[in-house]
Amino acid sequence: MSKRVVVPLAEGVEEMEAVIVIDVLRRAGLEVVVAGLDGSGPVRASRGVTLMAELGLEEALVQPVDALVLPGGMGGMERLRSDERVISAVQSLLAGGQLVAAVCAAPLVLVRAGAVEGRRMTCHPSVRDELIAAGAVASDARVVQDGTVLTSLGPGSSVEFALAVAGELVGAERALEVSTAMCV
Repeated sequence: MSKRVVVPLAEGVEEMEAVIVIDVLRRAGLEVVVAGLDGSGPVRASRGVTLMAELGLEEALVQPVDALVLPGGMGGMERLRSDERVISAVQSLLAGGQLVAAVCAAPLVLVRAGAVEGRRMTCHPSVRDELIAAGAVASDARVVQDGTVLTSLGPGSSVEFALAVAGELVGAERALEVSTAMCV
């Protein structure tokens, strides 16, 4: 049975960080659920691209989740960070030893969830000071994993980030196959 990954979308999400993650994880054979904070349907992203949420977040979280991947974009991150369902899901997954991944500004969602103290993490340079102030050990690396938390720098590191998530969930060999097929 395929592992199940939820990618929540909120208005203002960074297009590349959402679409690349969804695409790469599906190529790796994972079940990726695209969940809208405001239900299923269109979600306007940060650069005006309309993305489509397949389910509402509550419906997506009813079934077991193996990983939660949080795309950035300041507007989207602010909405994710202020949503109690997202915070609860982050806390629950981490408590259960499951993967929570966040790219760009989205590691700030983990700050609100109380999940960064002492963790080695990376994020977009514009939010680095806030991550450090919350007790994270900031790294300049493009992708950083600390336990079951995986973080990444921004839109330009989205492919590496998605492949790291895939590697964690389906194994390094399958992630390499996907990477090779994509000419990465």
